[in-house]
Amino acid sequence: MIEHSNTLAVSKSKKSICEILRLSNKISRLDLERGLEVQKKSGQKIGRILIDLGIIPEEDLRDALGVLFDMPIWEKKDGDEYPVIDFLPVNFMLTNKVLPVKVVENVLTYAIADPQDNYLLEILRSSTDKQVNILVGTEKEITFALDTVYKVDEENEEDDFGNLRGGGGGLDDDIEHLRDMASEAPVIRLVSSILTTAVELGTSDIHMEIFEKKTSLRYRIDGVLRDYPPPSSDLYAAVVSRLKIMAKLNIAEKRLPQDGRILLKVAGKEIDLRVSIIPMNFGEGVVLRILDRSSISLDLESLGFSGHILKDFREMSNRSNGIILVTGPTGSGKTTTLYGILKEKVSPDVKIITVEDPIEYGLEGVNQIQVNAQIKLTFAAGLRSILRHDPDVILIGEIRDKETAAIAIQSALTGHLVFSTLHTNDAASSFTRLMDMGIENYLISSSVIGVLAQRLVRKLCRTCREEYKPESDVLAQINEHMDMFDEHTSIEKKKSCFFASADDIMLYRAREKGCKLCSFSGYKGRMCISEFLVVDNKIRELINGKADSSVIAEEAVNNGTTTLWRNGIEKVVQGLTTIDELIRVADTE
Repeated sequence: MIEHSNTLAVSKSKKSICEILRLSNKISRLDLERGLEVQKKSGQKIGRILIDLGIIPEEDLRDALGVLFDMPIWEKKDGDEYPVIDFLPVNFMLTNKVLPVKVVENVLTYAIADPQDNYLLEILRSSTDKQVNILVGTEKEITFALDTVYKVDEENEEDDFGNLRGGGGGLDDDIEHLRDMASEAPVIRLVSSILTTAVELGTSDIHMEIFEKKTSLRYRIDGVLRDYPPPSSDLYAAVVSRLKIMAKLNIAEKRLPQDGRILLKVAGKEIDLRVSIIPMNFGEGVVLRILDRSSISLDLESLGFSGHILKDFREMSNRSNGIILVTGPTGSGKTTTLYGILKEKVSPDVKIITVEDPIEYGLEGVNQIQVNAQIKLTFAAGLRSILRHDPDVILIGEIRDKETAAIAIQSALTGHLVFSTLHTNDAASSFTRLMDMGIENYLISSSVIGVLAQRLVRKLCRTCREEYKPESDVLAQINEHMDMFDEHTSIEKKKSCFFASADDIMLYRAREKGCKLCSFSGYKGRMCISEFLVVDNKIRELINGKADSSVIAEEAVNNGTTTLWRNGIEKVVQGLTTIDELIRVADTE
């Protein structure tokens, strides 16, 4: 085997195989015209056509491809030995002209005949955890080497996956068939199309399901699931297997849930996909969480926080110790908010350590730890360890149990500023939630200094939104929902805070069919509505007395806390969102 750099004296700025062959005097103008004429009828690649017409040998095409893609050349030599791999089917390697050439430490080198096939390159890189190096060879030499290495003489010999050929392989044959299908171009293109479309639409999650008579593909866009054309039932299992291969999961395991991760470039963007696969009644259900690092904004102003709430939140975040909680349901932007405030606190004189599951985005200047339950690196275990590293600021991805909560409180009481998340409906319910975990009320009142509750509401499309005068039932709806937060406030006072009749104000709503810019939904993007509860002396007294969350919420409102609902009404009056959207997201009844 020989690897060498291509020596054709051709400018690498040229982006055409034909130009490279012409400039290196491998083909004439008449040869090229002849080849292009055949290409119009056959649709084949021009290089293969020139070889089939006898105009150039395979070696000339190989050399030209090496120049075009700046890749080393591979030539077969007698006595060469090649590694045997078991994670790519032999049929796949034969069909796509792929030869594993050598493995040196963590680098796996392949010789391929067509470096123009991006789907093939993607498979080779995603099928192994090793670094992949690519050489360019000829089809005939790659095929000959594969036949030599993987040749099976007897019909019933074991194949390279340890399965007997010729007999009824049962489940093993099914798995082999799925592996082959998952590596074929139609399935690869289908998966690529699903991922590319999702990224272009700004999708946060992809949901795939199979039922008795149909399949389903849905994208969660701006927090709402939308149907899109799904893969056919006969391709569904192959698509799932393809995703498993990309995530380095076990394609033979269909009885247990599996979680994995895919890192790839889609539409020029670096995308991190978190893969979750769960066995369902008629097959496996798949959810892909899309983390697009290029589109995430960690600027708190751009997230939609109201000025007075953000001011209080930042002031509390400048404390030297205490716990600040961010609460809300899954998908309400809690982690993004915490990343935003941590980004503002990064400086040479502050040490920040996080314990997360998963680490969603890398933060420059922040020490981030990934939880791993398989090796018993839990939130609590990680938190205990990092205290020895003398951090000033600690972020705990989520407080899930008493042990984690107790260590967080201990950290806050010993001079650390701790940020974390909690799943509650509003800010006041956080104290009850911690008590339910078994934390003493006096420890909660001594350590928690502030709670930010938030939701994400869809923003109206600025291009196609419609102005309208609200009907009286809309006003009644607003006043009715205000009662949830402040039952002792008079209706007259509420109306004076907002508007008493439909004549007082104009609101906006989504156009029924939307427009092209908002994908015909009427909404484009999301923003935050929030409430920030500052734990003052009166709130501490209520916590120590184990007061109900509704009593704590009432005291907070009387002390100036803006509730989720009221903050949402401010955004409605500004024409940023709608009453319907606010009720969908913030109605806690």
